[in-house]
Amino acid sequence: MPSTFPCAPVRVTSSDEVSAWWAARRRHYNFGLVIAGLAAFVLYVAVVIVKIAPVDPEAEVTLFTTAAQGMGYLLMMGIANLCYGLGPLLERRLAPADVQRFRRRAYALGFGFSVALPFCIPLLLCVLPVVPAEPM
Repeated sequence: MPSTFPCAPVRVTSSDEVSAWWAARRRHYNFGLVIAGLAAFVLYVAVVIVKIAPVDPEAEVTLFTTAAQGMGYLLMMGIANLCYGLGPLLERRLAPADVQRFRRRAYALGFGFSVALPFCIPLLLCVLPVVPAEPM
């Protein structure tokens, strides 16, 4: 008796094909991270100047703080690239029936989350109240 459930044909992709697809998009992913990081930093500086400095005159953005934040962001980009490896790993593990749809959605979700994440700090600084520093 034939099955009554519609089944899409499962296309098996090779590990090399999976790796190649994800590797081909890594440059775009990293470019997006760099642009998002720079934009988030500019927004952070604007929030410090407009909202924090009037309340706390000692708040400033210096060359040292910029370099420290840049190094921290490079570290976070490295962690983001490790997380990028979840895409091909999950694709191999789940073996989705519609590989192209899975790839497009997984990449879009990961890229969107990774690009939005750097804006959390300036956003938090924008919405949280600024309390003046207490004199020592």
